[in-house]
Amino acid sequence: MQLSARDLMTEDVETVSPDDDVSDVLGRLARADFNGFPVVDEDDHVVGIVTQHDLVGLFETKDRTLWIPIGLPPFMETVTYAVDISWDDFDLGVDLVKNMDKPIKKVMTPDVVTVEPDADLDAILDLLADDERDINRLPVIEDGRLVGVVARQDVIRAIRDRRLAGN
Repeated sequence: MQLSARDLMTEDVETVSPDDDVSDVLGRLARADFNGFPVVDEDDHVVGIVTQHDLVGLFETKDRTLWIPIGLPPFMETVTYAVDISWDDFDLGVDLVKNMDKPIKKVMTPDVVTVEPDADLDAILDLLADDERDINRLPVIEDGRLVGVVARQDVIRAIRDRRLAGN
């Protein structure tokens, strides 16, 4: 029996709204066990995806990144992206404050690769191993709505489990 997205997907998906602030999403991402969220509208239609890469890119200066505070001063949490910022980059603080209030729709990737629940394992593997895109999570869409997510680790676990079961 060929595995499908429905067999592999996680149904309880954490999502964000297009209007959520960057600071809120960074805080949630700092506590998550994964590296991105599907962005869904009020009808659960996927309108984008936002990843660590999208968010950290907002706070990079040249080849360095910085500690990104979460919330308002005094900052009680940080996202742990190590940094070395010199006083020459002091104006970065202004960019930091400006970007923290930005809505996710301004930084998300709107061109989302998705699958339907009956997509087979081979199609999923082709998408996750694509040389052009670095895809870790595939939203599963049924009747235009998000019903789950297939993560790269879900596929790896399923292949391992089948191997161990002798199939």
